[in-house]
Amino acid sequence: MNLLERYIFKMAATAFAIGLGALTGVIWISSAIREMDLVSGKGQTILIFLQVTLLTLPALVMIIAPIALFAAVLYTLNKLNMDSELIVMSAAGMAPVRVAKPLGILTLFVVFLVGYITIFAMPESFRTLRDMLTKIRADVVTKFLQEGRFTTIDKGITFHYREKSPSGAMQGILIHDARDPARQTTYLAERGQIVENNGSAYIILENGSVHRQLQSNRDNSIVAYDRYAIDLDQFGADGEKIVYKPRERSTFDLLNVDPGDTYAQLQAGRFRAELHERFANPLYPLASMLIAFAALGGAKTTRQGRGSAIAVAVIAMVALRIGGFGASSLAARSAVWTPMIYIVPLGVSFLAAAIAWRSMAGVSHTPAFIRRLSDALDELALRGRQLVTR
Repeated sequence: MNLLERYIFKMAATAFAIGLGALTGVIWISSAIREMDLVSGKGQTILIFLQVTLLTLPALVMIIAPIALFAAVLYTLNKLNMDSELIVMSAAGMAPVRVAKPLGILTLFVVFLVGYITIFAMPESFRTLRDMLTKIRADVVTKFLQEGRFTTIDKGITFHYREKSPSGAMQGILIHDARDPARQTTYLAERGQIVENNGSAYIILENGSVHRQLQSNRDNSIVAYDRYAIDLDQFGADGEKIVYKPRERSTFDLLNVDPGDTYAQLQAGRFRAELHERFANPLYPLASMLIAFAALGGAKTTRQGRGSAIAVAVIAMVALRIGGFGASSLAARSAVWTPMIYIVPLGVSFLAAAIAWRSMAGVSHTPAFIRRLSDALDELALRGRQLVTR
């Protein structure tokens, strides 16, 4: 890059870094506040609290990076135009592609960043987070319960015991599991003891009963027992041994699903959509940059307002994200819609590139099909600007 291109790259990269840091920080703080119960209610240390909240950062960066890039390109092009620098560059014979080059380099960096996060870092962080939360919930039972108090381990799970005997066994135990409103389960026991085996914690209940209430049946199902073992890890896994969701599995696992995995067979649509989303997510930074460049890439005088162009670009960006979520939802329902996961970002990128190409190459050097497409999009943009103005 020459001096001018480095100047544009530095401006855009600085705006991107500030935008990414600010947006990620604000959302991370809001999510961290919701997790304060780890410290206040579940007796965990500040270190555990930071580990849990920081594990959500890869997912935040993956979502925010294309938005921050979009905002950075808009800011850079608008500032260059407001300072009349784009006009001077155009008058000096500098081709618009020279302006696009440093922005393209920045976009390439963001594409690799998002690709690494979505394919490798994010699933690993979600898997680690699930393991930590499961362990924390088990620790609440094993370390932080107080006799005589009803303690909520997780949403829908209540644990209580009357007192501890001199031997350390709990007396008068009640465990109520209402996570599934259609099937509520209550465990009663005269006494119980928490033991560990192969890294997992179990509570061994003695002389008690299990009460199950189905929403469709007014009568309780009661099963008495002399000895009953409950795996405390189930409190972090929807009532069963930990079963990792699609987003918590590595990309390799999604590519090589075990035929004997019942959960994967039942949720085949979600697994399919998650896999293709991971490969399509790196396309969104490219679409974001092209939308911004198509809106503000051309040099205009300061008297020509750019507010409507920015508004149309923002609407296009929102439509891009909504289209992406919609395509993923459709792909989860039927494999027929799977190509839409790629068509949405690629299609938007092509349309934005067609408009940008026309502004860079000039009408006379633009292929006929691009001119017709661009004219149609210009008409659509004009109607959008009129709507925004109203």
